Amino acid sequence: MPAGMGGSLKWPVTAQPVFSSSATQFHPLGTRGEDIFGRTFRYALAGAVLLVTGDVQQAAAQVADHQTLTPSAAAIDDKTITATAGATAAAANDYAGGMAIIETTPGVGFTYPIKGHASWTNGAVSGGVVLKLADGWTIQVALTTSSRVTLVANPYSRIIQSPANTLTNVIVGVCVYPIALSEYGWIGVDGLFSTLVDADTAAAVGTLVAVPSNRAGSVTGASGVKQNVGAIMDTLSDGLNQGVKWALV
Repeated sequence: MPAGMGGSLKWPVTAQPVFSSSATQFHPLGTRGEDIFGRTFRYALAGAVLLVTGDVQQAAAQVADHQTLTPSAAAIDDKTITATAGATAAAANDYAGGMAIIETTPGVGFTYPIKGHASWTNGAVSGGVVLKLADGWTIQVALTTSSRVTLVANPYSRIIQSPANTLTNVIVGVCVYPIALSEYGWIGVDGLFSTLVDADTAAAVGTLVAVPSNRAGSVTGASGVKQNVGAIMDTLSDGLNQGVKWALV
């Protein structure tokens, strides 16, 4: 059973409690859950470090070498996309549950869910990187070598503490229980949760808070180029964990 049993959800019926960290995956990444207080959670995989309770979490940093890739030709109703990746390696299924975004014509505007792929070490992999589309999904507009494909990981896969000052991807929620490195658990996304705060930008009770701040893993007053995540429910005090009404989906 998962460590640290406790914190049941009313929907869905969950095999893993909120207060737990597990090396075994019990739900698809991004699965939504709700408790009896109306708070919403998402199921996530921790990255390479322990996630700290009350800290703000972001999606894994983007990989530039996995963007704007040149695909091989793909016909309508094909179930795979083959593309040449850059020099940055990827483990098998790093993008499983993520999306292949078609950036240019032909095929521009389509988004295809990725079921899985083999690992690769660099763009010289024989035959290119073969991305298997999720069951029931097929190519809708034929792709050519003029098309471009960007790989976007599932936002709840290998999540990390939000960095100080500059984000490297989108904010996905707040840690509600210490999830061990490379283990699975739930994060808060909507509702009242204890959250680390930083007073580099003031926030009065009832006003918006945002990320990043000068302190990793924390929210601060909303201003400038930041991602709003919710509102503070008591006057922001530097370095404390306070009540934040999160408002992600």
